Amino acid sequence: MKVLIACEESQEVCKAFRSKGHEAYSCDIQPCSGGHPEWHIQGDVLEIINNKWDMIIAHPPCTYLCVSGARWLYNKDGTKNFDRWTKRNKSLNFVRAIMDSKCDKIAIENPISCISTEIRKPEQIIRPFEFGGNSTKKTCLWLKGLPPLNPTNIIEPEIHITKTGRIYDKWWFETSLIQDLAERSKARSKTFPGIAKAMAEQWGADFSIQTKLDI
Repeated sequence: MKVLIACEESQEVCKAFRSKGHEAYSCDIQPCSGGHPEWHIQGDVLEIINNKWDMIIAHPPCTYLCVSGARWLYNKDGTKNFDRWTKRNKSLNFVRAIMDSKCDKIAIENPISCISTEIRKPEQIIRPFEFGGNSTKKTCLWLKGLPPLNPTNIIEPEIHITKTGRIYDKWWFETSLIQDLAERSKARSKTFPGIAKAMAEQWGADFSIQTKLDI
């Protein structure tokens, strides 16, 4: 199966599919950090989005999409931050382009975001701790031609309690200590290995079964 992992520099999902024998490629405007540049296409994913992929899994940048950034849509005086609105709309159009691409199997991953209100609600919301990951972070999945993921290893995620008694997801708290904002964003955007493995095992297997049935 030929799989495109859009907007992925970590290659976590790409490597998971490769381990199952699929021809997977990550694509991002950044160089990859996953150790396999031979499996990485550096450039604008929209230029290759319709190149006859069997499956597309996309991780659109969430900076201008996530609900946590909605407060920046307005200036302190209550007026619209037009630059922020423009970038938000551009990000939504990017998501629409992926959704409308010529591929029968598409998954788009993002945190809680305006995709739900501006385009459509997700087919599934998962959390890393359902797949062995030490976090409660909500991850939305917009699916086309793919089934929802089944949890594979439910664990009790660790928490961090501050001196003032506030409770945080430990993973979220630890990543918040990264001073460089770009590096913090990169760290938080990486797919948890357990989720990547579940995608490859469940969606890759689903494709193989379907192919045999078609034959």
